[in-house]
Amino acid sequence: MTTSTPPESREEVEQEFGLLSKTKAPPAYLTPSIKFIFQHPAFFLAFGGGSGLSPAAPGTVGTLVAFPLFWLLNQHLEPLQFLLLIDVMFIVGIWACALTGRVLGAHDHGGMVWDEIVAFLLVLFFTPDNLMWQAFAFLLFRFFDIYKPQPIRYYDKKLRGGFGVMFDDMLAAFYTLLCLAAWKAFVF
Repeated sequence: MTTSTPPESREEVEQEFGLLSKTKAPPAYLTPSIKFIFQHPAFFLAFGGGSGLSPAAPGTVGTLVAFPLFWLLNQHLEPLQFLLLIDVMFIVGIWACALTGRVLGAHDHGGMVWDEIVAFLLVLFFTPDNLMWQAFAFLLFRFFDIYKPQPIRYYDKKLRGGFGVMFDDMLAAFYTLLCLAAWKAFVF
């Protein structure tokens, strides 16, 4: 009979990255700072390069970060390259959000906005290249991400770790695209 080792504890992760002081005082990461996000690349990514540190509506600020990122990438990448990049960003986000969540002791800390950035990049990719459509897509995405209608709410509560953090925002992106497609098909 073999035994498996338990998942890494918060203390083990913090010790591995030198985040605990020698006095074993509880970490002060309940409110992460610029210093925190620069301690590890995963933290920097999970917090959207610092946009997740916004004191008001970090998810909304993180989603807004996707706009200039989209405009830049859309000019330099072919459509297939763009979709492959979004896939890579999703996979890297699973790792970054899992590690950051373990260190913070919060499965889906409100400041972790990489999930919003990646999911909204996908929305922008399929949205007509028009500022009005993109603004409407932004409002719809934020609505679905905040209010989490079923099955988004179900998966938000049931899935843990980095995949859970990333997946519920992809569902919000799907709902957003579904609404935009219906609007385009039946109204325009």
